[in-house]
Amino acid sequence: MSHTLAAAPETLLAAPDQASQAEIVDEIRARHAELDALEAAGERVAATAHDFPAYRSSVLRHPTKNPRLVDPETIELFSPAFGQRDVAAIESDLTLQHAGEPLGERMSVQGRLLDSWGRPIANQLIEIWQANSAGRYIHQRDQHPAPLDPNFTGAGRAVTNANGEYRFTTIKPGPYPWKNHRNAWRPAHIHFSVFGSSFTQRLVTQMYFPGDPLFALDPIYNSIHRQKDRDALVGVYDHDLTSPEWATGYRFDIVVDGPDATYFEPEDE
Repeated sequence: MSHTLAAAPETLLAAPDQASQAEIVDEIRARHAELDALEAAGERVAATAHDFPAYRSSVLRHPTKNPRLVDPETIELFSPAFGQRDVAAIESDLTLQHAGEPLGERMSVQGRLLDSWGRPIANQLIEIWQANSAGRYIHQRDQHPAPLDPNFTGAGRAVTNANGEYRFTTIKPGPYPWKNHRNAWRPAHIHFSVFGSSFTQRLVTQMYFPGDPLFALDPIYNSIHRQKDRDALVGVYDHDLTSPEWATGYRFDIVVDGPDATYFEPEDE
């Protein structure tokens, strides 16, 4: 008996009459102007627009019903549990997980996990996952014609230390195409997951790279309408974090709450 994979939302929206990139950019600008006008009029506008027309599959992804109250203790009984002893130090180096070295620009990402008062948050599990240097994920639904790297899985874990610090060694991911519109490409990024003290506190975000020319073209990145909030998702190149003859270095601090909080993806996504 054969099993057919369910179509991803982007695949469902693929059609010959898809919008052009220029039309998507016009839609982004128009929606930003609408949100800015609402904010200027005194309305409270969320950091991200869940229903963002230029991001076509947001119509399938964003919440359409009111949240439901659940018992967090019951959820915890069926959720995975993690402790510092469960995470080996080698898991934070994504370049050492196979017999050979992965292809691409070796880099380190280091930062601190902070609360709204700037205090470090220790002993928190941080996970990352990403595409390889060619922009390809090890995922059955990712079948675009870019090579897989047999020496790169693209996933790692670390636990923050007493100063809230984490560090990963990895390969800089490449941009990749997606089917939101004609000739659509996502800026290079790394996914971050912060688990907190329980599974129900999990937060997910993305780190981008400075100066990416795809920023202005990407409706996911631009569903966050304030520039300062988008800027908070861009890692900072830090030469002091580079390793001579070995790897470049980027700093990415994550703030979990308050007015300076890093943008996190809604749970429904």
